[in-house]
Amino acid sequence: MATFALAVFLLLITPGPGVLSIAGVGAAFGFRAGLRYLAGLFIGTNLVALAVVSGLAALVLANPVIRKVLFVASTFYLLYLAWRIAFAGSRVAFIEAQSQPGIGAGLLLQAINPKAYAVNTALFSGFVIFPDALTVEVVVKFLIVNAIWVPIHLLWLWMGGVIKRLNLPQKIQRVINITMALALVGVVALAIIAAF
Repeated sequence: MATFALAVFLLLITPGPGVLSIAGVGAAFGFRAGLRYLAGLFIGTNLVALAVVSGLAALVLANPVIRKVLFVASTFYLLYLAWRIAFAGSRVAFIEAQSQPGIGAGLLLQAINPKAYAVNTALFSGFVIFPDALTVEVVVKFLIVNAIWVPIHLLWLWMGGVIKRLNLPQKIQRVINITMALALVGVVALAIIAAF
């Protein structure tokens, strides 16, 4: 079980669309605003885990057309999120506090987040804990994953919020937002490279 928990920690702490976007939302809009987005990510990641455990994800992703559509959708959505984060600290008129990503945006990100599917597949299909009790194993794994997922994502959101509260000059805030956005674009680039 300790090996499983360590694997969960390492897979979740590494930068991916979820942690990068939650840190970016925290830096751009603040901790409190980021909690709604975090709730969406949380619900979404658990729905992805359920899809993986039930076999629904494998069934859907076995279709190459659906796979390509989801890949293109995730690529464009991550680029859109990167754009929103990069320009959140600017004076662009149509990016105001009312357009902060909320629960729906977090749900959507996880639904099309390739890392969410890969991580959940690795965690739920590997690391056998209770070989003779599949239901117990799945429940225990959900508990462990969420017990690690929540603090890690709260930490990333908090770090983003700290950057926001530092009340840095607009130029530095913009550099931070652009850096986080570029990191998300880097994840997209890696996903595209891995797909070909």
